[in-house]
Amino acid sequence: MMWLTGIVCLAIGVAAGLLVARRLDNTSPGKVDELEARIQELQRFHDDYREHVSDHFSATADLVQQMTESYRDVYQHLARGAQDLCTEEVASKLLPTADQMHFSSDDENALVPPKDYAAKRTNGQSGALSEGFGLDRRDLNDNND
Repeated sequence: MMWLTGIVCLAIGVAAGLLVARRLDNTSPGKVDELEARIQELQRFHDDYREHVSDHFSATADLVQQMTESYRDVYQHLARGAQDLCTEEVASKLLPTADQMHFSSDDENALVPPKDYAAKRTNGQSGALSEGFGLDRRDLNDNND
């Protein structure tokens, strides 16, 4: 009799546990499908957004390039007008010297960006980014002892 009561209680406990677990489990197959669809929708939105940002900056770069070219054209027009219409004294004040020209079409006069390193004075010299740059060899030997 004791065994029968134990088996019945175990069966009732398992059945109750399954019912409670099913009620607490909100991950139905429909819910999973809905969440996967939402994730795919968000991924498409994110990809579209990135594409729009890329297009925006590409168009901005083109517009800035056009603006720079227009500025150069206006500047050249003013320079030609100054040469043709003004006296030489006034034109020399308006026109920059060769080393002041920023919008030159010649590669010789093109602006050179600054270097991110210090040039070596001699071939045997260590560069500015070297650990021993500017240190005397005696100082290096003293620190190693």
